[in-house]
Amino acid sequence: MDELELARQCGDHMWTRDKASHALGIEIDVPRPGEAVAVMVVREDMVNGFDVCHGGLLVALGDTAFAFACNAYNDISVAASVQSEFLRPARRGDVLTARAVEEYRGRKTGYYTVEIRNQDGELVTLFRGRSAATGTPLLPSRK
Repeated sequence: MDELELARQCGDHMWTRDKASHALGIEIDVPRPGEAVAVMVVREDMVNGFDVCHGGLLVALGDTAFAFACNAYNDISVAASVQSEFLRPARRGDVLTARAVEEYRGRKTGYYTVEIRNQDGELVTLFRGRSAATGTPLLPSRK
C-alpha cells in the first residue's frame, strides 16, 4: 500500500467514528499524507448573539482538518496544543474550507498550519496545531 492509500484508509477509519464532525456537517478529503481539507457550511444554529459563527465552531473545523492531517500515518496522534487567530467573521450561509498542511513531522511531534477560508477565498481563521504521536496503530490489524 502506498502512502496516499494509507492516509486515506486512516481518514476513512477516523471518519466512521467521528460523531462530532458528522453533527457539524463537516466533509473531509485527504489529498495527500499530512494534508487534509475539511468543509463546513455555517448553519443558523452555529451563529452566536452577534449573528456570526461561534469561534468555538471555527476551532472545531480547524481541529478536524488538523486531526485528519496528523493521523495519516497509522500512528494515533492527538492535539498537544492549538492556537487560533480569528481574522474576520464567518456568517450564516458561508462555506468554510479548512486546509491543514504539515509543516514538520518528527518521531513524536508534528506541527500543522490550518487556513480556514470562506467561499470568496478570504482568510477567516489561522489555526496552528502541535500533535503528539502515541505509538499506537490507528488501523485495526489485518489477519
